[in-house]
Amino acid sequence: MTPAIIAAKKAGIPFTVHEYKHDPSTDSYGLEAARVLGVDPSQVYKTLVTRVEGQLVVALVPVNKNLDLKALASVLGAKKAAMAEITNAERATGYVVGGISPLGQRKHLPTVVDETMLRFETIYVSAGKRGLEIQLRPADLIRLCQATTAAIAR
Repeated sequence: MTPAIIAAKKAGIPFTVHEYKHDPSTDSYGLEAARVLGVDPSQVYKTLVTRVEGQLVVALVPVNKNLDLKALASVLGAKKAAMAEITNAERATGYVVGGISPLGQRKHLPTVVDETMLRFETIYVSAGKRGLEIQLRPADLIRLCQATTAAIAR
């Protein structure tokens, strides 16, 4: 049980947990999850922690795309955004990189999800550790994270 799974259970939403053997030599945790689970990579979302004008912000984009930092900054009314330092991301979320979930984070951070998420009936995000994904409806994820949707992937 990870904090992400506990948060989903507590919220009473429907979800499915998928566990697989993580290969430590992989370059991309998200692409590995899509491949092993046999799902379209555009349906699997990576959780990225950024810094926007001194504040940590979570961004979710498909694993086969990149985060457009300028678009993220613009959505938040800021001039620029940058990736957060790994130690800051791990400390704020309570998860290790490669297993950062948007759910059950130690500290609630503002969250922006790429609008492509709305095209799917269900999506996959990390369930809080490498080799563990949670499948849920986009609307439930957005509600639980109090997220904003915008075009932030390229």
